[in-house]
Amino acid sequence: MNVRWSHCVLRVRDLDAMISFYCDALGFVVADRGRANPADDIEIAFLSGSSSDHHQIGLLSGREDSDVPRGGRHLDHNAFRVDTIQEVKDMVAWIEADDRIGKPFPVSHGNAVSVYFSDPEGNGVEVFCDTPWHVQQPQITGWDTTASPEDILAAIEAEFADAPEFMPIEEYRALQAERFGEAGTPTG
Repeated sequence: MNVRWSHCVLRVRDLDAMISFYCDALGFVVADRGRANPADDIEIAFLSGSSSDHHQIGLLSGREDSDVPRGGRHLDHNAFRVDTIQEVKDMVAWIEADDRIGKPFPVSHGNAVSVYFSDPEGNGVEVFCDTPWHVQQPQITGWDTTASPEDILAAIEAEFADAPEFMPIEEYRALQAERFGEAGTPTG
């Protein structure tokens, strides 16, 4: 398995101020923004400085003013990219077999097939692989961990085909490359 660090998500007190800071200081742009969970007021903003990554940092509202935020941490999770859905499925099986950690939480964002879990000290971890599509974020649905990779992709395409901004990932990356003033068409 070839695991590469991808992004982190930070819990923040003032979402607009943090967006402004990261965009001004590091040149990020807002790739997407929306409610993280329809059941509460938590909002997430996805920031990127590159056409090759939908986001390199996520900012999640709802951090409390106390020194011990909701969940006891300000870092929501670190994310690691792998190359295939099978590797994500293998990670689900590994998590289920490891008694040091809790249960896996398999999620599809439309643009990724993910599994979320916590390390033995409660730090959030996401292992994911990209799908061939871009979908406006945030999106959160489950996926069948027992299905074949081909069936998982078919189910995701069927579920998200009518979602806002659904398009082939290369088309999205070309639009982002133009937005960032990058020469040529990016490759994934």
